[in-house]
Amino acid sequence: MKCAQTLLALAMLVTQTRAADNTLTDAEKADGWILLFDGKTLDGWMTSSEKPSRTPVEDGCINPHKCGGYMMVHKEKWENYVLSLDFKISKGCNSGVFIRTYSLTPRPGKDVGFNGMEVAIDDTQGAGYHDTAALYDLVKPAKDMRKPVGEWNHLVVTSNKNLIEIEFNGEKVTRMDVDEWTKPNARPDGSRHKFDIAYKDHPRKGYIGLQDHGSPCWFKNIKLKPLK
Repeated sequence: MKCAQTLLALAMLVTQTRAADNTLTDAEKADGWILLFDGKTLDGWMTSSEKPSRTPVEDGCINPHKCGGYMMVHKEKWENYVLSLDFKISKGCNSGVFIRTYSLTPRPGKDVGFNGMEVAIDDTQGAGYHDTAALYDLVKPAKDMRKPVGEWNHLVVTSNKNLIEIEFNGEKVTRMDVDEWTKPNARPDGSRHKFDIAYKDHPRKGYIGLQDHGSPCWFKNIKLKPLK
């Protein structure tokens, strides 16, 4: 009986300290976290075409699919922060979280994705350059931590000066020091990638975006902590 009472008390304590979806706990507020999505409206968000989304909030989530732009973006530009969010994919999903998108005007012959950096989200298995938690076509994740279609995943992206680090479902899996990326189309080890950008010189302040690449993908609990 005492054991059962103890377990019940612990469960109640966890419930009390964990924020409801799309809210901040008192501890998070005290630690400087900002809620970017309230779970009810798209206030503070627009498409990368700088227009309102055609897709409304769905069950307390942002779904960028068919929003009317390449991605949904938060209207403010951010520099040096920790971004935390949960996402759930559909079967065959291809999406991503963009950071450091410095302009919403595409360069000639390029999509707006070339103006930022993408944390890949895909319904694939593996830990390659195009799999979930990779910095798309740039840095592979150390391992495949993606949960099956329909289950929620937790992503934490730290974008701080020259460093980008990705924690996925509780494990640190991806790291990039942009100061080492001094040549267009080349990784530090000399292997080739698709982007004609020397990331050492890429702007470090920009928009955060949720990509529509032809498949539904749901995002909630989108929180940001600015770093001093």
